[in-house]
Amino acid sequence: MEIKRQTGQGLIAIIRFNWPFYAVACVSLLAAVILLFYSSFPYPILLTIFILILSYALSASLLISFYIYDLSELYQLRWLHDKGQQRVLTVNAGFDETSNMIRRKLPNTKLVICDFYNPKKHTEPSIRRARNAFPPDPESLSIETQSLPFGSESFDEAYAILSAHEVRNEAERIRFFQELNRVTKTSGKIYINEHLCDWKNFLAYTIGVFHFHSRQTWLRTFSEAGLHVEAEIKVTPFLTTFVVRGDGNTH
Repeated sequence: MEIKRQTGQGLIAIIRFNWPFYAVACVSLLAAVILLFYSSFPYPILLTIFILILSYALSASLLISFYIYDLSELYQLRWLHDKGQQRVLTVNAGFDETSNMIRRKLPNTKLVICDFYNPKKHTEPSIRRARNAFPPDPESLSIETQSLPFGSESFDEAYAILSAHEVRNEAERIRFFQELNRVTKTSGKIYINEHLCDWKNFLAYTIGVFHFHSRQTWLRTFSEAGLHVEAEIKVTPFLTTFVVRGDGNTH
């Protein structure tokens, strides 16, 4: 089943949730251009370099975001397969675009939606704006990352789509994945879709790349949580879906 989205929906959301950055960048760019052409600024070469860097940062982030969130197959969720009557957990960080898509892709699945957003721990302003613009799913459960309210092996699969990086503290993140490991059946898989802190995403988001975690950080988190990686799926050069499974020692 093809998932249809409005043209530019992803890019518009990116701008809407991060508008202070784009507003400051555009004002700074305009001010620099005015200084360069309409004043006797003493260091025109430095100003020109600043304009070029800022122009690149703006255009690259917008164009690549449009490619990822509007043109790519990210939201087709090709890695999802309907296996009949299953119980599946999906967790988000306060902004949930994918639960309805999962419902459509897996119509026979019992989907449990959890929201781990905690404004005291997860302080990213863009998440607050997204949450205000799009309230949580009515069926969503508010949870704590360090103690999921489910019994061991309650779910056949678990999904964390563009959300787990919001758990900034490493100890909390490891505990969160220990909990995901515990509540997912030993025979089941956990899917984690993320940008990585790598050179490709640096080209796309410049200093914004440091909001993401490196591949090595994710591998260390999984290992500490008793999980091993079965596959890494590249949806685009900028996104990785880790497919992990527990070793059976935490249940």
